[in-house]
Amino acid sequence: MPSSDIQTKRITATGALSVGPARVRQVQVVSAGSGSPRLTITDGNGGATVLDLSFSTGATTSVNIPADGIRCTSDIYVSAFTNITAVTVFYS
Repeated sequence: MPSSDIQTKRITATGALSVGPARVRQVQVVSAGSGSPRLTITDGNGGATVLDLSFSTGATTSVNIPADGIRCTSDIYVSAFTNITAVTVFYS
């Protein structure tokens, strides 16, 4: 039985999700057709890096986070959004 309901937030640039403390459960990334797509998520602005991923160009990729997800005690903050069109973050 899940501990809480999953919610989503779609972003198109760097910045805070403004959801407060949360666990990242999944990310879905739409990468640009060129360059070196990369996504970095930190625990709040300037906090520790909790997820740092590179992607293929011109693709939509879903990354499932196992177990209870990645805990952000401050806020989920996207600090690098390079050659990416959009990201949907699934969190609880």
